[in-house]
Amino acid sequence: MKDNLSSQITLSHIARKLYQPDDIFEQSRVTRLEKIRTSIYDTPAEGAKHVARQIADIIRAKQAKGEMALLSFVTGRSTTDIFAELVRMHREEKLSFRNVRIYNCFEYYPLNNVMDGCYGQLYDELLSKIDIIPANVISFDGTIAKQDVLPMCERIDREAEANEGVDFQLLGVGRGGNIGFNEPGSQINSPTRMVLLDNVSKADAKGMFGSIDQVPISALTLGIGTILKAKKIVLVAFGEHKAKQIRTAIEQDPSLACPASVLQTHKQAEVVIDLSAASQLTRIRQPWLLTSCEWDDQLTRRAIVWLCQQTGKSILRLTNKDYNEHGLSELVSIYGSAYNCNIKIFNDLQHTITGWPGGKPNADDSNRPERAKPYPKDVLIFSPHPDDDVISMGGTFSRLINQGHNVHVAYETSGCIAVCDDEVVRFMDFIKGFSQLHDPGNSIVSEKYSKYMDFFRHEKQGDNDSREILDLKALIRRGEATAACRFMGLPTDHIHFLNLPFYETGTIKKGNLSQADIDIVKNLLLELKPNEMFVAGDLADPHGTHKVCLDAVLAAIDELKDSEPWLRDCRIWMYRGAWMEWEIDLIEMAVPMSPEELRFKRNTILKHQSQMESAPFMGNDERLFWQRAEDRNHATAALYEKLGLADYEAIEAFVQYKLPAIR
Repeated sequence: MKDNLSSQITLSHIARKLYQPDDIFEQSRVTRLEKIRTSIYDTPAEGAKHVARQIADIIRAKQAKGEMALLSFVTGRSTTDIFAELVRMHREEKLSFRNVRIYNCFEYYPLNNVMDGCYGQLYDELLSKIDIIPANVISFDGTIAKQDVLPMCERIDREAEANEGVDFQLLGVGRGGNIGFNEPGSQINSPTRMVLLDNVSKADAKGMFGSIDQVPISALTLGIGTILKAKKIVLVAFGEHKAKQIRTAIEQDPSLACPASVLQTHKQAEVVIDLSAASQLTRIRQPWLLTSCEWDDQLTRRAIVWLCQQTGKSILRLTNKDYNEHGLSELVSIYGSAYNCNIKIFNDLQHTITGWPGGKPNADDSNRPERAKPYPKDVLIFSPHPDDDVISMGGTFSRLINQGHNVHVAYETSGCIAVCDDEVVRFMDFIKGFSQLHDPGNSIVSEKYSKYMDFFRHEKQGDNDSREILDLKALIRRGEATAACRFMGLPTDHIHFLNLPFYETGTIKKGNLSQADIDIVKNLLLELKPNEMFVAGDLADPHGTHKVCLDAVLAAIDELKDSEPWLRDCRIWMYRGAWMEWEIDLIEMAVPMSPEELRFKRNTILKHQSQMESAPFMGNDERLFWQRAEDRNHATAALYEKLGLADYEAIEAFVQYKLPAIR
């Protein structure tokens, strides 16, 4: 079973010399704008192994000397693979942690139970699986009385000073560029202390605690001054949602507005990232500013779009002078003139635009994103939650139905944890009222109503919903999704609720992708054998469900590709839109929408009433989902217009997923 195929998606060809140069001369050339040593890996797994090896080397070196290895760890999604590799080393390579002391870098405060916060994750992913002596784990106690907080912080600082800093400090980077809970504005000599959480940090923690109301008001953290005393510091960041912060921390001058940037002042600091997190670094995003390039169509398109933004011109108005003054003289040499390059890229972008996302029948499809035949197509749309389909590609969804294709939609998870209790109460009130009108003697409704209302009255922070409550919340999401599909004209027997098991834990923390999940997807694929598929390629959702759902689909395809010939002719499109949009140099199909179609899409999204203002997992974006979708669709259309192409109201964008073994 391959359970992480999404991490192997390579949307752009990035020359290896840009991120893993062969010689020191090229290394100096491509990294000259970077102010911290930066190691870039193809995948998070490779980066995690690099970091774990460094930690293991320190532990073994200290063991050889009969000394303690002092390590300080953070927790989060970026560290999970690192801890897993350390556990593997412990089991398979006999790496012992008997001579290790681990400091937990930060903790939420106050907590009802120490296992509810960061220590709980550290324990589950690492401490419980290695041979460390419990007394050698130093963690903030999020349950202690307020008067004991300051002495605890001072004690940790004194110990760090006595040891002249830890041997290895592992860090992540937050949305505000924070390291630990040292948020923007923290002083460079700040000590270990308690900090009040701002709204950004609270929003980031919703995934751990369920809702922003349940996030503790403060946190305990090693200070920047304490962190900088470490002998070795490694900051890890994996995923494109970290790209902006990474570029700021690495390429801009040190500033307390981005605490991670102060690591530039440390002689033994290193940043370890994957290609996605590196995507905004100059050597990856605009390599022509640093070195000669291996020009392909996609990199050329990216460069021309960038040049248009720098000059304020549309594509066909760019001149040889514009190219030469902005480091793109290589393209003039390759194409012979700016005009030739302009025409090439203009036509490439023009050919991405289509009003026929399923292919236009009886038309020349040589310059169209999707094939004309077969018509009509069997189309399958995978949606991680019961609303991602309409949020991210509602206009295209509707267009496919209206153009006569045989469309099916598969909702991969029930979405039950993203429904507030108030929504259940609202529906229960309706059911009770309906029963009183038409079946007043129905004791089951009255009993269930009393049972659920009693549960909500006595529910405490951190309590998990019962299976019955979760089933009701799933039913609400199912009803909303069905209503949205019906509004678009999709037959109800074309709606598939997969309820993948990895999601159905009843808690915020999901299970791992399993063969059971993959088999459910495989069975649907074998039943429908689609000619065209749409999958969510938006991996920046706050709780990781989109990624697991994409991995489930890709694993199912991988297991079927050799035995099912029809897959060779199936076109697979990835959509985004709930959290971010594809950048224009990646877009391979752009489906325009009229003002009327955009309003129709909005009304379809509004069928998901439980996901309006009160939805627990809105992420870090305060706009409602329909507002996010419209803003992104407007922005894509505006960018096309600024480049000199047609002026549309809105555009939904797609990138093709190309499985290597399928041609």
